[in-house]
Amino acid sequence: MFVLIWITLLLSVRCSIADADEYCHNGSCITISEANLTAEVGLCVVVPCSFTTNHSFTPESLTWYKFPSEENRNDSQIIFSSSSTNPNVQTEYRGRVSLLEPDLNNMSCSIIINDLTKSDSGSYQVRVEGDLSGATKEYTSSTRTLIIVKDLSQKPSVMVPPLTEGQQTTLTCTAPGLCSGSVPTITWMWRGRGEKATEITGNLTERKTENLTAVTQRHSSTLTFNASAEHHGTQVTCKVGFTGDTATEETVTLNVTYVKPRITGKTTVTEGDALNLTCSFPSSAITWTKLGSNKTLNNGTGTATLVIPDVTTDHSGEYICTAKHLNNTLTTNVTVALLPKVQNTSGCEVHSGVLTCVCISKGYPLPTIKWPLLENNTDYSVNTTVLNHTVKSTVIFTLQDHNNTAVECVSSNKNGEAKRNLVILKKEQQEGQTIAWLTTVTRLDIIIAFFIGGLISATFCCFGIKCHRKKQSTHRPLDETLEMVTSQEDQLIHAGEEVEEVAEEGAAGKSDVEYSHINVSLLKRNNATKVGNNQETAETEYAEVKKKKVHVEVDGESKGNEVMIEENEDTNHIQEEKEGEEEALYSSVKDIMD
Repeated sequence: MFVLIWITLLLSVRCSIADADEYCHNGSCITISEANLTAEVGLCVVVPCSFTTNHSFTPESLTWYKFPSEENRNDSQIIFSSSSTNPNVQTEYRGRVSLLEPDLNNMSCSIIINDLTKSDSGSYQVRVEGDLSGATKEYTSSTRTLIIVKDLSQKPSVMVPPLTEGQQTTLTCTAPGLCSGSVPTITWMWRGRGEKATEITGNLTERKTENLTAVTQRHSSTLTFNASAEHHGTQVTCKVGFTGDTATEETVTLNVTYVKPRITGKTTVTEGDALNLTCSFPSSAITWTKLGSNKTLNNGTGTATLVIPDVTTDHSGEYICTAKHLNNTLTTNVTVALLPKVQNTSGCEVHSGVLTCVCISKGYPLPTIKWPLLENNTDYSVNTTVLNHTVKSTVIFTLQDHNNTAVECVSSNKNGEAKRNLVILKKEQQEGQTIAWLTTVTRLDIIIAFFIGGLISATFCCFGIKCHRKKQSTHRPLDETLEMVTSQEDQLIHAGEEVEEVAEEGAAGKSDVEYSHINVSLLKRNNATKVGNNQETAETEYAEVKKKKVHVEVDGESKGNEVMIEENEDTNHIQEEKEGEEEALYSSVKDIMD
């Protein structure tokens, strides 16, 4: 059994052993390896050694020496002594060197050196001390063993069993070397496609240590998980660390056999983000649909990608990827979840010492809302309403600390949480701001009204001035005016008839307005006479119009109306008659017509 263990140790540390050198004296012999031994940093090395004695020699102690080099045989250091009281053992070797067989009566002087470093390189020699017929006797090997320590190149061993989707599987990682020195650290890391490696912690991993002999151990770790389509193509790394910041690792790629379409992509997003899911199944027609709807969202052969650039709460829910392969129809469902998001319409206001806060949040699954401020209050009321994927929470309570400027609202579901500080707005300040705004608007209305009034007044003034100028420009000589009247005789007769009708209506209504009938024929005759007499003068002549009571017979009835009669007198004659009993009215014929 001992021989088998010894062979195993030699193979595990990759030592090469040359022909043994045997040193004998008086029937006692020491056999030690003479060849070079190669080891690696962080691991261990076994130096095989044995001795024989005659029946008179009893071994009592054993000592190993190290020389910096094969050429230097004088500057030696004690690295191990079977006598625990030996004070000359070097400190850096204490606890790192031990005998494979502690009982010297078994004639074994083999040692194991753990936690190797580059400084452990050198040549080693052994000495056996004992009692020979009552006298102390020692035997030293005539040859030395050269140990060369190199950088660590060995990697851990990772065993991956066949992986099937939906079944539990266990990966095993074994640290290199069978050493009894410091226990190495074993770490599992997971790396998705295109992602950074992350360390796996928790109950998925389990550490194991197996004792092979009194001085040899096997260290390993297991990783247990349920294989799924998401694990296909991902990489798992086992990293083993030794003393002195020495580490080595091994990476394997998982190959999962899946029996349904595989969906990859981030299924939990925030409102407003983009959703990108890819469904794949070899050599099959793939279709994306949403649960409850037969509308095809996307399709393809072998792979199909579902892209929603701006996700809302209406996009959350369960989506179905259907793959038709040969005569089989395979489906995979995936749930698109939304992280909670507190809406911008949330806020607080305080009025008369009462604080009212409203927090509105959207998410899928439906989030819940908490108010951390209520932990220190006992007098409050909370009202919660739910509509589709939106929850609205209203809290009302008496504000004790008026120094607070914001209230925290916390919305959460199983995917995460969102927080927002709601600013407290004092209603009095808000009303004051509204009044100030209304006052500004009112003053603006006054300014606009004043401006419009001024504009209208200016328009009327301009219009009046224009009319006045036009009236002045219409004052012409009497002969021109009479000619115009003559040409419009027929129109005036018709107008006279209309005046008579209006006069009848006025008389029936007892109106104070008086109407007159103008005898246009008379004006025509007088005009002809006047024109003939005044062709030689350039002075303007006027006609005197007097009011006289005349009777007009309309429909057999006689009505008394005042008629303006033209007196064919010149201007000087009118001035002389001005003081008469009747009041004379002067006007041009144009004014009379107006």
